Amino acid sequence: MDTLDQYRLFVRIAEMGSFIKAANALDLPRASVSAAIRQLENALGVRLLHRTTREVTMTADGAALLERARGLLADADAVVQLFQTEPRRVSGRLKVDVPSRIARRLVAPALPEFLQRHPHLQLALGSSDRQIDLVHEGVDCVVRIGSLHDSSLVAHPLGRLALINCASAVYLRKFGMPRKPEDLKHGHWMVGYASPATGRETQWEFETRQGEKHLAVPSRVIVNNAESYIACCQAGLGLIQVPRYDVQHLLRSGELVEVMPAHRAAAMEVSVLYLHRAQRSRRLVAFVEWFEALMRPHLD
Repeated sequence: MDTLDQYRLFVRIAEMGSFIKAANALDLPRASVSAAIRQLENALGVRLLHRTTREVTMTADGAALLERARGLLADADAVVQLFQTEPRRVSGRLKVDVPSRIARRLVAPALPEFLQRHPHLQLALGSSDRQIDLVHEGVDCVVRIGSLHDSSLVAHPLGRLALINCASAVYLRKFGMPRKPEDLKHGHWMVGYASPATGRETQWEFETRQGEKHLAVPSRVIVNNAESYIACCQAGLGLIQVPRYDVQHLLRSGELVEVMPAHRAAAMEVSVLYLHRAQRSRRLVAFVEWFEALMRPHLD
């Protein structure tokens, strides 16, 4: 392992706080990882990492090296690209995490074409509705819907995802068609959605000229994931607010019906997040560009 590779390995361990996680992320034997860091420390004449049975932390020298190493690696990659006459192939393992419904409805059906375009790439696709810690879970990038709170990540905004109001045909036959938000106060139900992160149940939302408004609509069932949310709507248990792509097939079949199209909730931001701009690999860039094109028809 040359010096640049040792620096890459050091940066990954420092970010993940674990030799084992870094070894797994880079598909290297644990012994090789430990030996490479020892060689780097011996060459520099300093100790870079504190190792315990529970965690790995940086020494003062390690912290000083981390940012320098990131810049050095970025410069090295730039030099290589400067003299390339042909683009290098996209290869290796990329670990991403996207919301479960986007994974099922959009990403998975389109993956054969993407992997055919990059036959040397392996994609580890996680799909969840929870917040992901990129560093400790060894994830290269995540797709997040809604407002962002983690300023330590680089955000690549894709656009805004429009929401529509839906009810099942069964529900509408029983409770009638709401025409405006005020109608929801009398004899209507919503499917409650509790945030997986906070457990707090969201209210019905709609935009007005004065800004976003919230309405307390009663619910007989509260769920915490998108699959159950849509399934409960199909069962006639209440109205939901959902991205159109998520229920387009149900709208076409007539099983679900869009209601109150003039009173939608505010569109939600869609972003791809990753750790450091200087460490964007070719495989990460390829995935982000492909995913951006995949999402474009569904953005507001």
